[in-house]
Amino acid sequence: MSASLEQWLARQDAAHPKAIDLGLERVSAVARRLGLERPAATVITVAGTNGKGSTAAHIEALLLSAGCSTGLFTSPHFVRYNERVRIEGGEADDAALVAAFERIEAARGGVSLTFFEYNTLAALWLFAERSVRFAVLEVGLGGRLDATNLVDADVAVLCSVGFDHRDWLGDSLDEIGAEKAGVFRAGRPAVLGTHRMPQSVYSGIERLGAVPVVAEKDFSWRIEESGRWSYQGPRLRLQDLPPSSLEGSIQYRNAATALAALEALSGPRACGPGRPPALDQRTVAAALGQVRLAGRFQVVPGSIEWILDIAHNPPAAEVLCAQLRRRPCQGRTLAVIGVLGDKDAAAIGAALAPAVDGWFLCGLPPPRGIDAPELARRLAAVVVEPSLSASVPEALEAARRAARPGDRVIVCGSVLTVGPALQWLGVYSER
Repeated sequence: MSASLEQWLARQDAAHPKAIDLGLERVSAVARRLGLERPAATVITVAGTNGKGSTAAHIEALLLSAGCSTGLFTSPHFVRYNERVRIEGGEADDAALVAAFERIEAARGGVSLTFFEYNTLAALWLFAERSVRFAVLEVGLGGRLDATNLVDADVAVLCSVGFDHRDWLGDSLDEIGAEKAGVFRAGRPAVLGTHRMPQSVYSGIERLGAVPVVAEKDFSWRIEESGRWSYQGPRLRLQDLPPSSLEGSIQYRNAATALAALEALSGPRACGPGRPPALDQRTVAAALGQVRLAGRFQVVPGSIEWILDIAHNPPAAEVLCAQLRRRPCQGRTLAVIGVLGDKDAAAIGAALAPAVDGWFLCGLPPPRGIDAPELARRLAAVVVEPSLSASVPEALEAARRAARPGDRVIVCGSVLTVGPALQWLGVYSER
Protein backbone atom coordinates (compact mmCIF):
# COMPACT_ATOMS: atom_id res chain seq x y z
CA MET A 1 0.00 0.00 0.00
CA SER A 2 1.33 3.41 -0.97
CA ALA A 3 2.34 5.76 1.84
CA SER A 4 0.26 8.88 2.38
CA LEU A 5 1.62 12.39 1.88
CA GLU A 6 1.84 12.84 5.66
CA GLN A 7 3.85 9.63 5.97
CA TRP A 8 6.21 10.70 3.20
CA LEU A 9 6.79 14.07 4.86
CA ALA A 10 7.47 12.49 8.24
CA ARG A 11 9.95 10.11 6.61
CA GLN A 12 11.71 12.96 4.78
CA ASP A 13 11.89 15.07 7.92
CA ALA A 14 13.99 12.38 9.57
CA ALA A 15 15.90 11.17 6.49
CA HIS A 16 18.91 13.50 6.63
CA PRO A 17 21.10 14.29 9.66
CA LYS A 18 20.82 18.06 9.05
CA ALA A 19 17.65 20.08 8.44
CA ILE A 20 19.72 22.51 6.32
CA ASP A 21 22.68 21.14 4.39
CA LEU A 22 23.61 23.60 1.66
CA GLY A 23 25.30 22.20 -1.44
CA LEU A 24 24.34 20.99 -4.89
CA GLU A 25 26.30 17.75 -5.26
CA ARG A 26 23.74 15.37 -3.74
CA VAL A 27 20.56 16.93 -5.10
CA SER A 28 22.07 17.48 -8.55
CA ALA A 29 23.09 13.81 -8.76
CA VAL A 30 19.48 12.72 -8.16
CA ALA A 31 18.15 15.38 -10.54
CA ARG A 32 20.39 14.03 -13.31
CA ARG A 33 19.06 10.52 -12.77
CA LEU A 34 15.54 11.89 -13.09
CA GLY A 35 16.38 14.05 -16.12
CA LEU A 36 15.37 17.25 -14.33
CA GLU A 37 18.18 19.60 -15.31
CA ARG A 38 15.67 21.28 -17.66
CA PRO A 39 12.18 20.98 -16.11
CA ALA A 40 10.55 23.56 -18.40
CA ALA A 41 11.21 25.45 -21.62
CA THR A 42 11.97 28.57 -19.59
CA VAL A 43 13.08 28.85 -15.96
CA ILE A 44 12.86 32.01 -13.87
CA THR A 45 14.64 31.89 -10.50
CA VAL A 46 13.77 34.45 -7.81
CA ALA A 47 16.12 35.11 -4.88
CA GLY A 48 16.35 37.77 -2.18
CA THR A 49 16.22 38.37 1.54
CA ASN A 50 12.73 39.81 1.20
CA GLY A 51 10.27 40.30 -1.65
CA LYS A 52 10.96 37.07 -3.50
CA GLY A 53 7.64 35.42 -2.65
CA SER A 54 5.64 38.46 -3.75
CA THR A 55 7.71 38.92 -6.90
CA ALA A 56 7.34 35.24 -7.83
CA ALA A 57 3.57 35.49 -7.28
CA HIS A 58 3.42 38.51 -9.59
CA ILE A 59 5.41 36.65 -12.26
CA GLU A 60 3.01 33.70 -12.00
CA ALA A 61 -0.05 35.97 -12.28
CA LEU A 62 1.37 37.78 -15.31
CA LEU A 63 2.17 34.53 -17.09
CA LEU A 64 -1.26 33.05 -16.35
CA SER A 65 -2.96 36.25 -17.52
CA ALA A 66 -0.97 35.99 -20.76
CA GLY A 67 -2.22 32.43 -21.28
CA CYS A 68 1.05 30.67 -20.44
CA SER A 69 1.41 27.24 -18.83
CA THR A 70 3.09 27.85 -15.49
CA GLY A 71 4.57 26.04 -12.51
CA LEU A 72 5.47 27.89 -9.30
CA PHE A 73 7.64 26.53 -6.48
CA THR A 74 7.72 28.44 -3.19
CA SER A 75 8.55 27.77 0.44
CA PRO A 76 7.80 27.42 3.26
CA HIS A 77 4.08 26.75 3.59
CA PHE A 78 1.56 28.23 6.01
CA VAL A 79 -0.84 25.34 6.56
CA ARG A 80 -0.65 22.71 3.81
CA TYR A 81 2.54 21.35 2.24
CA ASN A 82 0.71 21.47 -1.11
CA GLU A 83 1.01 25.28 -1.08
CA ARG A 84 4.64 24.88 -2.12
CA VAL A 85 3.92 23.54 -5.61
CA ARG A 86 1.42 25.24 -7.91
CA ILE A 87 0.65 24.25 -11.49
CA GLU A 88 -1.55 26.52 -13.62
CA GLY A 89 -2.24 28.52 -10.46
CA GLY A 90 -3.58 25.58 -8.41
CA GLU A 91 -1.92 23.57 -5.66
CA ALA A 92 -0.53 20.14 -6.50
CA ASP A 93 -2.74 17.50 -4.90
CA ASP A 94 -1.57 14.77 -2.51
CA ALA A 95 -1.56 12.06 -5.17
CA ALA A 96 0.68 14.07 -7.48
CA LEU A 97 3.17 14.82 -4.72
CA VAL A 98 3.23 11.19 -3.59
CA ALA A 99 3.89 10.06 -7.17
CA ALA A 100 6.80 12.51 -7.36
CA PHE A 101 8.25 11.25 -4.08
CA GLU A 102 8.01 7.65 -5.26
CA ARG A 103 9.99 8.51 -8.38
CA ILE A 104 12.59 10.38 -6.35
CA GLU A 105 12.94 7.49 -3.92
CA ALA A 106 13.45 5.04 -6.77
CA ALA A 107 16.15 7.25 -8.31
CA ARG A 108 18.13 8.45 -5.31
CA GLY A 109 19.79 5.13 -4.41
CA GLY A 110 22.02 5.76 -1.41
CA VAL A 111 21.98 9.56 -1.74
CA SER A 112 20.65 11.27 1.38
CA LEU A 113 18.37 14.27 0.80
CA THR A 114 17.08 17.02 3.08
CA PHE A 115 13.39 17.84 3.43
CA PHE A 116 13.82 20.89 1.15
CA GLU A 117 15.77 18.92 -1.45
CA TYR A 118 12.96 16.35 -1.69
CA ASN A 119 10.57 19.28 -2.05
CA THR A 120 12.59 20.93 -4.83
CA LEU A 121 12.96 17.69 -6.80
CA ALA A 122 9.23 16.95 -6.45
CA ALA A 123 8.35 20.37 -7.85
CA LEU A 124 10.76 20.00 -10.76
CA TRP A 125 9.49 16.50 -11.53
CA LEU A 126 5.86 17.65 -11.55
CA PHE A 127 6.69 20.62 -13.79
CA ALA A 128 8.41 18.30 -16.25
CA GLU A 129 5.63 15.71 -16.01
CA ARG A 130 2.97 18.35 -16.74
CA SER A 131 5.10 19.95 -19.50
CA VAL A 132 4.74 23.49 -18.13
CA ARG A 133 6.29 26.13 -20.38
CA PHE A 134 7.48 28.33 -17.50
CA ALA A 135 8.92 27.19 -14.17
CA VAL A 136 9.16 29.93 -11.54
CA LEU A 137 11.47 28.89 -8.70
CA GLU A 138 11.68 30.77 -5.42
CA VAL A 139 15.07 30.23 -3.77
CA GLY A 140 14.84 28.74 -0.30
CA LEU A 141 18.01 30.05 1.35
CA GLY A 142 20.79 32.11 -0.19
CA GLY A 143 21.24 31.17 -3.82
CA ARG A 144 24.58 29.72 -4.83
CA LEU A 145 24.17 26.49 -2.83
CA ASP A 146 20.36 26.36 -2.67
CA ALA A 147 18.76 23.28 -4.25
CA THR A 148 16.84 25.42 -6.75
CA ASN A 149 20.18 26.50 -8.23
CA LEU A 150 20.74 23.08 -9.77
CA VAL A 151 18.73 24.46 -12.71
CA ASP A 152 20.23 27.12 -14.98
CA ALA A 153 17.84 30.07 -14.95
CA ASP A 154 17.00 31.85 -18.20
CA VAL A 155 16.30 34.92 -16.09
CA ALA A 156 17.40 35.25 -12.46
CA VAL A 157 15.91 37.87 -10.14
CA LEU A 158 17.47 39.22 -6.94
CA CYS A 159 14.89 41.29 -5.07
CA SER A 160 16.90 42.49 -2.09
CA VAL A 161 19.86 41.74 0.17
CA GLY A 162 19.59 42.13 3.93
CA PHE A 163 20.71 40.48 7.13
CA ASP A 164 19.18 37.04 7.60
CA HIS A 165 20.42 33.43 7.87
CA ARG A 166 23.85 34.64 9.00
CA ASP A 167 24.82 31.17 10.23
CA TRP A 168 24.80 29.96 6.62
CA LEU A 169 25.32 33.03 4.44
CA GLY A 170 27.80 35.21 6.33
CA ASP A 171 27.96 38.15 8.72
CA SER A 172 28.24 40.99 6.19
CA LEU A 173 25.98 42.20 3.41
CA ASP A 174 28.80 41.62 0.96
CA GLU A 175 29.05 37.96 1.99
CA ILE A 176 25.27 37.51 1.84
CA GLY A 177 25.06 39.30 -1.52
CA ALA A 178 27.77 37.11 -3.01
CA GLU A 179 25.84 33.98 -2.03
CA LYS A 180 22.59 35.29 -3.48
CA ALA A 181 24.27 36.39 -6.72
CA GLY A 182 25.15 32.74 -7.32
CA VAL A 183 21.82 32.27 -9.13
CA PHE A 184 22.99 34.36 -12.10
CA ARG A 185 24.25 32.75 -15.32
CA ALA A 186 26.63 33.83 -18.05
CA GLY A 187 24.97 35.73 -20.89
CA ARG A 188 21.56 35.72 -19.22
CA PRO A 189 19.60 38.55 -17.57
CA ALA A 190 20.22 39.31 -13.89
CA VAL A 191 17.27 41.43 -12.73
CA LEU A 192 17.86 43.49 -9.58
CA GLY A 193 14.78 44.71 -7.68
CA THR A 194 16.76 47.63 -6.24
CA HIS A 195 19.93 49.39 -7.32
CA ARG A 196 21.01 49.53 -3.66
CA MET A 197 22.82 46.22 -3.68
CA PRO A 198 26.13 45.31 -2.01
CA GLN A 199 29.12 45.65 -4.31
CA SER A 200 29.51 41.86 -4.23
CA VAL A 201 26.28 41.52 -6.25
CA TYR A 202 27.59 43.72 -9.06
CA SER A 203 30.96 41.98 -8.86
CA GLY A 204 29.21 38.63 -9.12
CA ILE A 205 27.28 39.73 -12.22
CA GLU A 206 30.52 40.90 -13.84
CA ARG A 207 32.47 37.78 -12.87
CA LEU A 208 29.74 35.44 -14.13
CA GLY A 209 29.19 37.42 -17.31
CA ALA A 210 25.48 37.92 -16.63
CA VAL A 211 23.52 40.84 -18.12
CA PRO A 212 22.35 43.34 -15.46
CA VAL A 213 18.81 44.73 -15.54
CA VAL A 214 18.68 47.19 -12.66
CA ALA A 215 15.70 48.85 -10.98
CA GLU A 216 15.56 52.65 -11.28
CA LYS A 217 18.12 52.43 -14.06
CA ASP A 218 16.97 49.96 -16.71
CA PHE A 219 13.34 49.89 -15.56
CA SER A 220 11.27 52.20 -13.37
CA TRP A 221 7.76 52.93 -12.13
CA ARG A 222 5.81 55.98 -11.05
CA ILE A 223 2.96 55.95 -8.52
CA GLU A 224 0.11 58.45 -8.76
CA GLU A 225 -1.78 59.89 -5.79
CA SER A 226 -4.77 57.79 -6.79
CA GLY A 227 -2.75 54.61 -6.32
CA ARG A 228 -2.60 53.86 -10.03
CA TRP A 229 0.85 53.64 -11.55
CA SER A 230 2.96 53.36 -14.68
CA TYR A 231 5.85 51.11 -15.71
CA GLN A 232 8.72 51.90 -18.04
CA GLY A 233 11.13 49.18 -19.15
CA PRO A 234 13.66 48.76 -21.97
CA ARG A 235 10.86 48.17 -24.50
CA LEU A 236 7.58 48.10 -22.57
CA ARG A 237 5.66 51.24 -21.59
CA LEU A 238 2.45 50.88 -19.59
CA GLN A 239 0.31 53.70 -18.18
CA ASP A 240 -2.59 53.93 -15.72
CA LEU A 241 -2.16 50.48 -14.20
CA PRO A 242 -4.24 49.43 -11.18
CA PRO A 243 -2.39 48.66 -7.95
CA SER A 244 -1.55 45.06 -7.15
CA SER A 245 -4.14 43.11 -5.18
CA LEU A 246 -1.37 42.56 -2.62
CA GLU A 247 -1.43 45.35 -0.05
CA GLY A 248 1.48 47.67 0.69
CA SER A 249 3.50 50.19 -1.29
CA ILE A 250 6.40 47.72 -1.62
CA GLN A 251 4.24 45.76 -4.08
CA TYR A 252 4.74 48.43 -6.77
CA ARG A 253 8.45 47.59 -6.71
CA ASN A 254 7.76 43.84 -6.69
CA ALA A 255 5.28 44.12 -9.58
CA ALA A 256 7.70 46.24 -11.60
CA THR A 257 10.50 43.75 -10.94
CA ALA A 258 8.25 40.93 -12.14
CA LEU A 259 7.47 42.86 -15.33
CA ALA A 260 11.17 43.50 -15.89
CA ALA A 261 11.93 39.78 -15.49
CA LEU A 262 9.35 38.82 -18.11
CA GLU A 263 10.39 41.64 -20.39
CA ALA A 264 13.96 40.29 -20.21
CA LEU A 265 12.68 37.03 -21.72
CA SER A 266 11.80 38.93 -24.88
CA GLY A 267 15.29 40.32 -25.27
CA PRO A 268 17.99 39.09 -27.64
CA ARG A 269 19.01 36.29 -25.26
CA ALA A 270 15.49 34.95 -24.75
CA CYS A 271 14.84 31.25 -25.27
CA GLY A 272 12.50 30.87 -28.24
CA PRO A 273 10.34 27.93 -27.02
CA GLY A 274 9.47 29.72 -23.80
CA ARG A 275 8.98 33.24 -25.05
CA PRO A 276 5.77 34.63 -23.53
CA PRO A 277 3.05 36.41 -25.45
CA ALA A 278 3.44 40.17 -25.49
CA LEU A 279 2.45 41.89 -22.27
CA ASP A 280 -0.06 44.66 -22.86
CA GLN A 281 -2.25 46.95 -20.78
CA ARG A 282 -5.16 44.53 -20.55
CA THR A 283 -3.04 41.49 -19.69
CA VAL A 284 -1.01 43.27 -17.03
CA ALA A 285 -4.02 45.01 -15.45
CA ALA A 286 -5.86 41.69 -15.21
CA ALA A 287 -2.82 40.01 -13.67
CA LEU A 288 -2.42 42.69 -11.01
CA GLY A 289 -5.96 42.04 -9.88
CA GLN A 290 -5.38 38.29 -9.70
CA VAL A 291 -2.19 38.11 -7.61
CA ARG A 292 -2.75 35.99 -4.52
CA LEU A 293 -0.26 35.45 -1.70
CA ALA A 294 -1.08 34.88 1.93
CA GLY A 295 0.70 36.55 4.81
CA ARG A 296 2.14 39.60 3.06
CA PHE A 297 0.40 42.59 4.64
CA GLN A 298 -2.81 40.61 4.34
CA VAL A 299 -5.67 42.69 5.71
CA VAL A 300 -8.70 41.08 7.36
CA PRO A 301 -11.22 43.92 7.80
CA GLY A 302 -13.72 44.35 10.61
CA SER A 303 -14.43 46.54 13.62
CA ILE A 304 -11.01 45.28 14.71
CA GLU A 305 -8.67 45.10 11.72
CA TRP A 306 -6.20 42.22 11.51
CA ILE A 307 -3.03 42.50 9.43
CA LEU A 308 -0.97 39.37 8.78
CA ASP A 309 2.63 39.77 7.65
CA ILE A 310 5.48 37.29 8.08
CA ALA A 311 8.12 40.02 8.76
CA HIS A 312 10.63 37.46 10.02
CA ASN A 313 13.81 39.52 9.73
CA PRO A 314 14.81 43.14 10.46
CA PRO A 315 14.49 44.52 6.88
CA ALA A 316 10.99 43.02 6.53
CA ALA A 317 10.01 44.42 9.93
CA GLU A 318 11.17 47.88 8.84
CA VAL A 319 8.99 47.65 5.72
CA LEU A 320 6.02 46.50 7.81
CA CYS A 321 6.47 49.39 10.24
CA ALA A 322 6.56 51.90 7.36
CA GLN A 323 3.40 50.40 5.86
CA LEU A 324 1.60 50.55 9.20
CA ARG A 325 2.54 54.19 9.70
CA ARG A 326 1.20 55.06 6.25
CA ARG A 327 -2.10 53.28 6.90
CA PRO A 328 -4.53 55.27 9.08
CA CYS A 329 -5.75 53.66 12.29
CA GLN A 330 -8.39 55.15 14.60
CA GLY A 331 -7.24 53.25 17.67
CA ARG A 332 -4.23 51.34 18.91
CA THR A 333 -1.94 48.92 17.11
CA LEU A 334 -1.46 45.64 18.97
CA ALA A 335 1.14 43.09 17.88
CA VAL A 336 0.95 39.31 18.17
CA ILE A 337 4.48 38.09 17.53
CA GLY A 338 6.34 34.79 17.62
CA VAL A 339 9.92 34.47 16.37
CA LEU A 340 12.19 31.51 15.69
CA GLY A 341 15.27 31.13 17.86
CA ASP A 342 17.76 31.64 15.05
CA LYS A 343 16.26 35.01 14.07
CA ASP A 344 17.31 38.44 15.38
CA ALA A 345 14.24 39.02 17.54
CA ALA A 346 15.71 42.14 19.18
CA ALA A 347 16.23 43.87 15.83
CA ILE A 348 12.78 42.79 14.59
CA GLY A 349 11.18 44.23 17.73
CA ALA A 350 13.16 47.47 17.50
CA ALA A 351 12.05 47.94 13.89
CA LEU A 352 8.37 47.43 14.75
CA ALA A 353 8.30 49.31 18.05
CA PRO A 354 7.53 52.80 16.65
CA ALA A 355 4.21 51.51 15.27
CA VAL A 356 3.12 49.24 18.15
CA ASP A 357 1.16 50.17 21.29
CA GLY A 358 0.83 46.76 22.92
CA TRP A 359 2.59 43.40 22.62
CA PHE A 360 1.32 39.81 22.77
CA LEU A 361 4.20 37.35 22.66
CA CYS A 362 3.69 33.69 21.82
CA GLY A 363 5.80 30.59 21.89
CA LEU A 364 6.60 28.66 18.71
CA PRO A 365 7.17 24.90 18.57
CA PRO A 366 10.61 23.26 18.72
CA PRO A 367 13.14 22.56 17.47
CA ARG A 368 13.60 26.07 16.06
CA GLY A 369 10.92 27.86 18.07
CA ILE A 370 11.40 29.62 21.42
CA ASP A 371 8.85 30.10 24.18
CA ALA A 372 7.24 33.41 25.12
CA PRO A 373 9.40 34.10 28.22
CA GLU A 374 12.57 33.69 26.13
CA LEU A 375 11.14 35.97 23.44
CA ALA A 376 10.30 38.54 26.14
CA ARG A 377 13.90 38.40 27.34
CA ARG A 378 15.18 39.07 23.82
CA LEU A 379 12.72 41.95 23.33
CA ALA A 380 13.25 43.49 26.78
CA ALA A 381 14.92 46.61 25.39
CA VAL A 382 11.82 47.67 23.41
CA VAL A 383 8.82 45.80 24.86
CA VAL A 384 7.29 46.80 28.20
CA GLU A 385 4.81 44.58 30.10
CA PRO A 386 3.96 42.21 27.26
CA SER A 387 1.26 39.57 27.43
CA LEU A 388 2.81 36.07 27.27
CA SER A 389 1.09 33.04 25.74
CA ALA A 390 2.26 29.48 25.21
CA SER A 391 0.87 29.25 21.67
CA VAL A 392 -0.25 31.38 18.74
CA PRO A 393 -4.00 30.73 19.23
CA GLU A 394 -3.75 31.73 22.90
CA ALA A 395 -1.99 34.97 21.96
CA LEU A 396 -4.56 35.72 19.26
CA GLU A 397 -7.39 35.23 21.75
CA ALA A 398 -5.65 37.46 24.29
CA ALA A 399 -5.23 40.19 21.67
CA ARG A 400 -8.86 39.90 20.60
CA ARG A 401 -10.03 40.29 24.22
CA ALA A 402 -7.82 43.37 24.66
CA ALA A 403 -8.74 45.04 21.38
CA ARG A 404 -11.48 47.66 21.10
CA PRO A 405 -13.38 48.75 17.99
CA GLY A 406 -11.06 50.89 15.89
CA ASP A 407 -7.94 49.05 17.05
CA ARG A 408 -5.91 46.83 14.76
CA VAL A 409 -3.89 43.70 15.48
CA ILE A 410 -0.82 42.78 13.48
CA VAL A 411 0.36 39.17 13.46
CA CYS A 412 3.99 38.73 12.50
CA GLY A 413 7.44 37.30 13.15
CA SER A 414 7.29 33.96 11.35
CA VAL A 415 5.37 31.74 8.96
CA LEU A 416 4.73 29.64 12.08
CA THR A 417 2.92 32.62 13.62
CA VAL A 418 0.93 33.69 10.57
CA GLY A 419 -0.09 30.16 9.48
CA PRO A 420 -2.10 29.38 12.64
CA ALA A 421 -3.56 32.90 12.50
CA LEU A 422 -4.90 32.30 9.00
CA GLN A 423 -6.76 29.25 10.30
CA TRP A 424 -7.86 30.90 13.54
CA LEU A 425 -9.33 33.86 11.65
CA GLY A 426 -10.98 31.54 9.12
CA VAL A 427 -9.34 33.18 6.08
CA TYR A 428 -7.11 30.34 4.90
CA SER A 429 -8.11 29.04 1.50
CA GLU A 430 -6.57 26.54 -0.89
CA ARG A 431 -5.70 27.50 -4.47
